Amino acid sequence: MMERAVQVAIRDRLVATPAVVALVPAAKIRDVGIRPKDFPTIALGESQAVDEGTSLARLHVRVFHTLHVWVKEPTLEQVKVICAAIRKAIHAGRLDLGPGLHCADALVSSMRQIRDPDGETSHGVVTVEVLVSEDQA
Repeated sequence: MMERAVQVAIRDRLVATPAVVALVPAAKIRDVGIRPKDFPTIALGESQAVDEGTSLARLHVRVFHTLHVWVKEPTLEQVKVICAAIRKAIHAGRLDLGPGLHCADALVSSMRQIRDPDGETSHGVVTVEVLVSEDQA
């Protein structure tokens, strides 16, 4: 469930950041499985959890979470602005993951902006890495 906790914490951070919601309304920052029809949108995407191998107790996991930014524009200008705002929001401090989980670190490890083949849409892919520490049972 830590992947879900990370997703919720990322969304909470984004919707609480005025610079992000000035670009993408909070209602359009959501978990959607297909390319959205309304723009701009930040889609909360895929997750992967990898054991950090730092202890035999296996209490440290790095969660990679992907965000997809969609903008209706033929250039990459606005999608780059939104990706930069996401990066700044994530780097503003540790994420609140809820009971039993602690955010040891959170960072945007990569951002990529690409043109959609339709010639009218831009797509950003942002990877957020969160080092999660679980309370020992």
